[in-house]
Amino acid sequence: MLKHVNVSAHVWATGAPVEGRTWKAANPRAAVLLTHGFGEHLGRYVSHYQGLIPALVNLGFDVYGYDQRGHGQSLGRRAVVNVETLVRDHLMAREQLRRQPLPVYVLGHSLGGLVTALSAARDPRGLSGLVLSSPALLVGEGESALKRHAAPLLARLAPSLPVTALDTAGLSQLPDAISAYQSDPQVYQGKVPALTAASMLQASRQGWKVYPDLKLPTLVVHGSEDQITAPAGSQRFLETIASTDKTLHTVEGGYHELLNDTAGAETVRVILDWLDERAPQQLGGS
Repeated sequence: MLKHVNVSAHVWATGAPVEGRTWKAANPRAAVLLTHGFGEHLGRYVSHYQGLIPALVNLGFDVYGYDQRGHGQSLGRRAVVNVETLVRDHLMAREQLRRQPLPVYVLGHSLGGLVTALSAARDPRGLSGLVLSSPALLVGEGESALKRHAAPLLARLAPSLPVTALDTAGLSQLPDAISAYQSDPQVYQGKVPALTAASMLQASRQGWKVYPDLKLPTLVVHGSEDQITAPAGSQRFLETIASTDKTLHTVEGGYHELLNDTAGAETVRVILDWLDERAPQQLGGS
């Protein structure tokens, strides 16, 4: 984990009914809106993920984020979410960030990567760059046509019905990382509910209609051995978007939570260096 000083979180009103928090840099040069993945919560990015939030703050980035609906400290049925609603929440949070003077970068992991990519593609205003970590951009490719067609009906009839198990062993190759995930009381440990699964499937399909117009500087990191989200989706995304500044960093042998995996230190450095190179050195700088 990177060395860093302690940073304190403050309440942040995102405009949506979620628990928002912000961490402020001493001499801020840019802002990052961070969106967590399915089942987890924002606090993990302080204590795990190579201390990503403190590392960003130390680099001069104000960090904003929130527990998505049904996750962490936010209200809602646990992990029962509609991805379209999550995208609207993200757009609302970005609207709040346009009121502050710093350039804004968005960073999303897994389900948060899908939410972030859709938000940025649908409305890139006010954004300076996009970072995606193991994004869920290609959902349901291995499912039968019958299951894909039945998913919307099941989501309407029984939205909270557990339908898809996630193999926590696929999160990381490090036993301590798996143990920390499984013992975290704020992490949802059950199967993916029907509404969440169906809306992820629909949103991932719709995304390919809007991604070709995306021109933001973009970094995507993905592990070659990720069994939870498809590395092929990240490859297709980079081939689809119109950006001339786009990078796919593939971690050979990497699992889903790359920053909690064996190459975590190297991967977080890729993200920090990418942001460091593109953000102004100080407010008003170039």
